[in-house]
Amino acid sequence: MSSSRDRKIKAAMHERLQRLRAITNSSAMNKASIIVDASKYINELKQKVVALNQEIGTSRMSIDENQLPAQVTVETQQKGFLVNVFSDKNCPGLLVSILEAFENLGLDVLDARASCTDNFQLEAIGEENENSIDAQVVKQAVLQAIMNWSEQD
Repeated sequence: MSSSRDRKIKAAMHERLQRLRAITNSSAMNKASIIVDASKYINELKQKVVALNQEIGTSRMSIDENQLPAQVTVETQQKGFLVNVFSDKNCPGLLVSILEAFENLGLDVLDARASCTDNFQLEAIGEENENSIDAQVVKQAVLQAIMNWSEQD
């Protein structure tokens, strides 16, 4: 009975190694070589992920803050972020765009002060409700909201 079970285990292991060999495009025939090839493949994938993340970060950073009608600062607080947005001119509709960006990030606005008379000024405290994000992500989302708003204006 034990030998039947052992054969099934060996057959299952062989099948899994062959699947791993196929996925990683390995030409190796023995277990150790297949695993080494899989390890190399995983490291290549990790390098691709790093390169893609850098590319995404670079494209996000391509928003030229000097071209936007408002300045943005984001500071990390105990449970969220202090977001300040300032513009020398009145910006009708900008507050809605920024609050939509907060919502898309999953930030709950705990406290906010806004002025939209001669200039635009917003100071808001946003709390993360479930996602773990950093200040740079919040700033990029607010900058993107300002850019989208300015393109519509």
